[in-house]
Amino acid sequence: MSLKRQKMLQVFVLAGIIYIFVFNYLPMFGIIMAFKKYDIVMGIKGIFTSEWVGIKYFKDFLTDYMFPMLVKNTIGISVLKLIFTFPLPIIFALMLNEIRHMRFKKLVQTSSYLPHFISWVIIYGISVHFLSSKGILNVFLMKLGLISQPIPYLSSPDLFWGLAVALDAWKELGWWTIIFLAALVGISQDLYESAQIDGASRLQRIRYISLPCMKATIATVLILALGNLFGGGLSGSNFEQSYLFGNAMNNPASEIIQTYVFKVGFQRGLYAYATAVGLIQSVIALVLVLGSNFASKKISGTGLF
Repeated sequence: MSLKRQKMLQVFVLAGIIYIFVFNYLPMFGIIMAFKKYDIVMGIKGIFTSEWVGIKYFKDFLTDYMFPMLVKNTIGISVLKLIFTFPLPIIFALMLNEIRHMRFKKLVQTSSYLPHFISWVIIYGISVHFLSSKGILNVFLMKLGLISQPIPYLSSPDLFWGLAVALDAWKELGWWTIIFLAALVGISQDLYESAQIDGASRLQRIRYISLPCMKATIATVLILALGNLFGGGLSGSNFEQSYLFGNAMNNPASEIIQTYVFKVGFQRGLYAYATAVGLIQSVIALVLVLGSNFASKKISGTGLF
């Protein structure tokens, strides 16, 4: 009887399951390409009938001269994003939760999550206008006499990591704040009122009530962020940023595993090699998810599974 009452809900769930199966599980059969000598240009054999080469492409990637640079950039950008962008939504949610003026609170919250819906292509176009050598920021700083020559924000390898982290934090701060705000809304107001009667300050109420009650949500989001560490943490935007903002001048700092896979796969036609490189990253991501979930259960008693 319950299934009949929830018929429409079950249809929505079924649609989601079909979507995941078609776009997430069926493509996994293509992983075998990483162990095959598959050539879409020269060969006429399919993936399953191509010559087996074992772990040849894995060895080729590990001995590639670009391997150290790719790993350094991928890990460096991802870790910096995790360090600087993960705590920000938590802090911002706690600050918004303390605002009592509802109209102002809604205005700030709406303004903060709107950048999430702006594509990285548009953000790149805006950045060119603001951060190029003749952009608004450089012109403004030069007119104030703060700098004597334009700062190469978009072309300097030394500035790329900081630029990537700053833009990612601005774009995704408000979106992830929604999740932590939802956790705060679920906390009983009786706890806050009792603590206030006992003389607890705002900071003490945050420390001893808000943060402990958010523990499960924080642990879940952290596990998801660690699982997608190489993809960009919370936002998963490393590829878009590196591909759009990367150029010949900042390439030593902007080239990452994802852009490398895209270039060797689609531009050079080395699909089997690109699949092997992508598989390495996927295996590392799986280990990070399992490891972070295990650590979370041991430390806080909460986890995804």
